[in-house]
Formats: sequence, structure tokens, C-alpha cells
Amino acid sequence: MSKTIQIHPSVDHGVKPGAPDFVGGTLTCKCEEAPVRVAVSSQVAHNHACGCTKCWKPDGATFSMVAVVPREKVEVRENGDKLAVVDAGATIQRHACKACGVHMYGRIENSSHPFYGLDFIHPELSAEAGWAEPEFSAFVSSVIESGVEPENMGAIRARLTELGLTPYDCLSPALMDAIATHVARASGALAR
Repeated sequence: MSKTIQIHPSVDHGVKPGAPDFVGGTLTCKCEEAPVRVAVSSQVAHNHACGCTKCWKPDGATFSMVAVVPREKVEVRENGDKLAVVDAGATIQRHACKACGVHMYGRIENSSHPFYGLDFIHPELSAEAGWAEPEFSAFVSSVIESGVEPENMGAIRARLTELGLTPYDCLSPALMDAIATHVARASGALAR
């Protein structure tokens, strides 16, 4: 049964490994005319399937595929005038194309946030092969909020596990540890 569960087009037929020497590519929105192009001059980190309801997902996908790169490695190259922030009140300021709706990158502007300095991108928007493969799945239960029937969650978790994308209902343990470490250092509970 798990073979029929659609997670995301980039992993539905198996997870492809990234290239160790990959150094980036160009993300392109879905507009046929005057697409937004964003250059990313870095390999991604923490690539994962995300079940939250804020991330952009291609048609038919249950999860988004999202990763991070240093913000200084992200540069809007073409048609940046088509970008607008989706939700100015959100922690991650998702810059989306006003014409096709695709999220091109997400940026955290709060300098005290643990992930400040990292931009969130969707590697599948690039034609280049070699982006680091997804490592886990996050906010899995949140797909219910987007309309997935709760009784399907067992099969979804089984498919994620089968793909090697360990399901979490928050972020991976390494990322949760990074957040807790940042908070502890900021509060003085840990030495800097």
C-alpha cells in the first residue's frame, strides 16, 4: 500500500543521492514568461520533506521539499520585481512569485532566531542535479491540517520510513538540539 502514497514528486520514485562536489544552481519559478530566477551558490543543508501548511508544495504533493543555505549565497538574478512576502507576520519571510505563487526563498529577519543567516529554498526548482538528498521529514502530523485524512497517517509514516525520511512531528533531533543550544546560550544557561 505504501507505494501508492504520494509524498513529493522528487522522492516518490526513490531518494536520489546528492553530489559531494555540488556548488549550487538556479531556482526558477513556474512562470512561462519572465520567470523569477534566484542563484544559489552553495550546496544545501538539512534538506527534508516538510508537512507544514506554510511551505510551498507542487501540485499533487503531500509534503514540500525544503532545505537551507547561507543567506549570502542567495541572489535574485531575474524578475525580482515579481516577488512579494507571503505573510509578513511569519517567522520565515517567504518570498513568492506574485504571478505563479511559487516560493523562491524564505528568510528569517530576526537576528536572535536560531536559524538567522539561513535562507530556506526548494531545491526542486532547479534544473541542476546534485543537490543534497533529503534526510528526514518534519511536521508530519501537520499534513492533517492541509486536508489529509488522519487514518492515512500510518501509511504516510510507513512510506516516509521506507524512503529513509525518518518522520518527526517537529524538526530532526540535530536541528532541535541546535535550537535548544541557541536558546540556552542566549539565556546564559550555557557558556557561549
